[in-house]
Amino acid sequence: MQKGQMVYEGKAKRVYECERDDAYIVEFKDDATAFNGQKKGSITKKGVYNNAISTVFFDWLKQEGIVTHYIDTLSEREMLVKRVRIIPVEVVTRNVAAGTLASRLGLIEGEKLKQTVVEFYLKNDELGDPLINHSHAVALELATREELDHLERTALMINDILYERLHTKGVLLVDFKLEFGVTAEGEIVLADEISPDTCRFWDEQTNEKLDKDRFRRDLGRVEEAYQEILHRIQNK
Repeated sequence: MQKGQMVYEGKAKRVYECERDDAYIVEFKDDATAFNGQKKGSITKKGVYNNAISTVFFDWLKQEGIVTHYIDTLSEREMLVKRVRIIPVEVVTRNVAAGTLASRLGLIEGEKLKQTVVEFYLKNDELGDPLINHSHAVALELATREELDHLERTALMINDILYERLHTKGVLLVDFKLEFGVTAEGEIVLADEISPDTCRFWDEQTNEKLDKDRFRRDLGRVEEAYQEILHRIQNK
């Protein structure tokens, strides 16, 4: 399938038109950013790993009845997806205190939460993707309350599926960010990607970080972490 005109370029992906009116081709890049674009760099073969990792996760979710934008993997860097209108609300699901949650609430990083936490963030790079609540989202007409409830329920379902499956691979799902979109038919589906760029993965035995925190915190062995996640979910 041939790529047409590029319609969008983000920090980690390019999106192209294609022969199908109902689909886009997504190309995964090696570019890496952190702290809302303040830190920039490149991770060797990151796009290849994220494409493959997202493919596995979308397949897992499909097996459990979760509807996503994923259609097919076209090449080592390219994925065919349904055309959707992205809902400008990022849904973050947290099982363990880490990152901004730990610093914001004074929690010890690595502390398991008493219950899973779901947070909403406004998808706006210029504003730094601020934390918002249901009322903000409704007042800004980002989504209806019913749609927000659907996003939260779906995020928790996805969390249960991925948490248990990753546990069998010796990986702790600490937290992760999801984005959703609306198809031409009005169906809300999971969109974007699920990868070490958008999730925190720790080794269950050692708590070694196997995600983009290695880039954020200059821990080294960033490519190896992405490669390790792909190896575990494909082969173990």
